[in-house]
Amino acid sequence: MLEFIISVNALIVTLGILVTIHEFGHFWVARRCGVKVLRFSIGFGKAAKSWIGKDGVEYVIAPIPLGGYVKMLGQEDTFVADGGDVPTSQRHLSFAYKPLWQRMAIVAAGPIANFLLAIFVYWIINIAYGVNGIAPVINGIVEESPAAYAGLEQGDQILAVDGEETIIWQHVTLQMLSRLGETGDLVLTIDPVDSSTVRNVTIPISGWMGGETAPDPVSNLGIVQFEIPAIIAGVVPGGAAEASGILPGDEVISVDGRSIRGWTHWVEVIRANPELSLDVVVQRDGLDTAIDLRPEAATLDDGSVIGSIGAYVQETRLSEIVPAEYQREIRYGPLAAIQPALQETWDKSVFVLDSVKKMIIGLISVKNINGPITIAQVAGETATYGLDVYLGFLALLSISLGVLNLLPIPVLDGGHLLYYMIEAVIRRPVPERIQAWGLQLGLLIISGIMVLAIYNDVSRLL
Repeated sequence: MLEFIISVNALIVTLGILVTIHEFGHFWVARRCGVKVLRFSIGFGKAAKSWIGKDGVEYVIAPIPLGGYVKMLGQEDTFVADGGDVPTSQRHLSFAYKPLWQRMAIVAAGPIANFLLAIFVYWIINIAYGVNGIAPVINGIVEESPAAYAGLEQGDQILAVDGEETIIWQHVTLQMLSRLGETGDLVLTIDPVDSSTVRNVTIPISGWMGGETAPDPVSNLGIVQFEIPAIIAGVVPGGAAEASGILPGDEVISVDGRSIRGWTHWVEVIRANPELSLDVVVQRDGLDTAIDLRPEAATLDDGSVIGSIGAYVQETRLSEIVPAEYQREIRYGPLAAIQPALQETWDKSVFVLDSVKKMIIGLISVKNINGPITIAQVAGETATYGLDVYLGFLALLSISLGVLNLLPIPVLDGGHLLYYMIEAVIRRPVPERIQAWGLQLGLLIISGIMVLAIYNDVSRLL
C-alpha cells in the first residue's frame, strides 16, 4: 500500500511539473505576442479548483493529471481564414489573426519549455552532484559470449563506443542502447589490460535486442561489470537456504564448478534452477565449504516458475569494493555545467526520436511504449533512490514529452506546426476540410497509442 501511495503521488507531482512547464511555455509566449488568454488549465476533467487572476485569465486545476491546455481567444477558429466569430474590436487580441511566425512561436513554445526544463535540471544535477560512477573496466567475460569471441578480456577498459567517449559505465550502456534493434557492427575502443596500445574491437549485431522490453546491452554481450559480492546477510527461517546449511556471512564462490561473479549473477543462477540440486561452494571463515542446495519453485504473477532459496544480500556500496583508481567523479561550476547539460539534453532528444523511428519501422518492439502505470512505478522508485535519480528521470520524461509533441501528428503541437509550414509555402491556410480530416486521424493515432501504452502497462502487471 505504501509503494502504491508513493507511486501515485510521484506520478501526480511528476506529470504536474511537466504539464505546467509545457503549458506555461504556450501561455508565456502567447501573452508576449499580445494574444488574449482565456483559460490556463492543468489537468483534464471538471475543475477541482478555479479562480480568475488579476490578468483576467481563468486558472484551473482539474483532477486528471494527464495533460492540460491554454485556451486563447480565436484559437478555436484557426481553421477559418477570416478568424471566425471574433469581434472586430478584439481581433488584434486573437490567436487566429496573429502573423504566421507568432502562431508558430506560440505552438512551439510548449515543447521548447520542456527542453529548457531538461537543460535546467541537468545543470542543477551537474552542479550539485556532478558525474559519479565507475570506470568501464571489464570485471569478467562470460564464456562463449559475443565479448569472448571478440577477444575482450578481464581488465580491459572501454574508452569509447562507436567513437563516442565513455567515462563511466552509464555512458557505455546509453551509447549501446542507441544501437537497439540495429544490424551491423558495434565498435568498442579498448585500452587492453596487457598492452599500452589502444585498439578497436568489432562485435557484429543483428536486430540487436529488438524484441526486449528491458534490454541490458552490456550483459547481452557477455561483459561483466563490478558487482556487489554474493555475501549472505541472512536467511529466511524455513527456506531452502537455511535447510541446506547456508549461514549469514557466507560468500558464494561457485555453483556446479562455475565461478559466481557477484550477487546479481548468484540470483540469476538460483532463479534459473527451481527444484534442481546445485553444488555450491561458499567461503566461510576463510575456508571453502561445499553445500548441496535445492532452490524451491516459486510462481510469479505472469505464470513463470523461478527458483527461490530465502536469503538476502549484505548491503554494500560499490564505492567500498571498487578500487579507487576505477572510481570517477567530475565536478562542475555554474558556468562549466551549462555545456554538458546542453549536450545531454541533445543526446537524449536524439535517442528518443531515434527510438520512435525504430518502433515505427519495426526494429524494436512497441511493447517499449509505456503508459501512466509504468511512469507512476518508475517515478515512485526513482523518488526513493534519491533526489538526483528522480531529477534525472524527470529530465528524461520532459525531453520525451517535448520530442513526442513535435511529431507531425494532428492534435499535437507538431501537427499544428506542419500546417503552418504548409501555409508558409502555399501562402494561405490549409483548407478547413483537410484540417478536420487531420484532426480525426490525429485523434485516432493518439487514442491508439494510449490504448497500446495502457495495454502494455497492464500486461506487465498480470
